[in-house]
Formats: sequence, structure tokens, C-alpha cells
Amino acid sequence: MTAKLYALTCGRLVGRLKDMIEGEEGEVALPVPSYLIEHAKGRVLFDTGMHPECRTDPARRLGERVAKIFGFQHYGAEDDIGSRLQAVDRDPGKVDYIVNSHLHFDHAGGNELVPNATMVVQKREWQAANDPDLAAKVGFFRADFDHGHPVKQVDGEHDLFGDGSVVCLPTYGHTPGHQSLKVRTEKGEVVLTGDACYFCRTLRERRLPRFVFDR
Repeated sequence: MTAKLYALTCGRLVGRLKDMIEGEEGEVALPVPSYLIEHAKGRVLFDTGMHPECRTDPARRLGERVAKIFGFQHYGAEDDIGSRLQAVDRDPGKVDYIVNSHLHFDHAGGNELVPNATMVVQKREWQAANDPDLAAKVGFFRADFDHGHPVKQVDGEHDLFGDGSVVCLPTYGHTPGHQSLKVRTEKGEVVLTGDACYFCRTLRERRLPRFVFDR
């Protein structure tokens, strides 16, 4: 069995390059991706981008400190996941699963706009997000993920549909329970890495980012 994969760019987030590659200077405008996966047994989103409030009032949404680190000038009025889905004639209310790579604001902030999905997260990520001290350390905000969705906690590798076409892969490190997603399409397999890897040069030069979790 294969699945169809669609890339949806939910604006761009301006950040400090040194946070992505240790020792670098300057800023970088990073795409904020979400991926729509359509399978015979259901519709899946891998990550949901940012909440619209990040554009209108980031300090209120994220706090003054985080709002000063990032720039939201490339996050437009139609860049939220709800608008992106509607632009390709997909109903946000008819998404079955949200697979969050992790629960940071630029990957789970749009969960609220996909109201009927079941969240699929790594167990250790969910535990960290619900531990107030650890959540503060890692940078989780309850406003991004606490909206009453059913939550399926998985422990390590998980085959979402039981046929090997959509498989969660544990890639812990950016956060306590970061995961990537392997998708089998008609043209071959694709691994969606989330924030496990920012750039090709990260792999070529084997240079770590500053945003890492170390127990």
C-alpha cells in the first residue's frame, strides 16, 4: 500500500542561524512546513505550523522572550494550516490524524485549527509537555496542544495504518520525544524529519544545532 504526499508551506519563521548551526551568525527565514498524507484508511497531517496569533500578537501567544527571538513578518494571513488546507480543497475538519514531530509552537500551533483529528505523539514527548518544569525548559506551551484532541501516545516506531506506508520513527534529541515520519509513495519512500535536521549541510558537516535536549 502507498500514500499520496502533499507539501504545504505555512509561511516562514525568521530565526537566528546560530540556533540552527552552532557558531554561525546572522538570520535565516525558515519554511514552516506541514505535510498532508492521504491514505485509503485516513487523512494525516505531519505538523500543523503556527497559530494565527503568532502573527497578530506573538508576545501574548509565546511570551516576550520567545517573541523577541523570532520574526513573524513572513507569516501571512493565509499561511495557517486551516487556510492552506482550504486552498487545496481539503476540509480541516476531515483530517483523521495529526502526527506532530514535536510540540513546539511552529509544529503544533495549528492543531487547534484541525479540530476532529487524533494526535499521534511519542509518549516521552507527551510526558515532557505535561511536566511543568520540563515543559518550561524545553519550550512547550499548552495553548499549542491542549485542545481536547484524542491523543495516541506511541513508544518508538509505530506503523500508523499497519501496512508500512506511514510509519513514525523515533528521532529523539531536538526535544525529549521528537519523531520523524516515513511515507511510502508510488515514487518511493520519503522521510519527513521535522527539526531532526535543518539543512543538508547539517548532515554534510555534521554540525549540531543549539536547540537540543540533553537529559
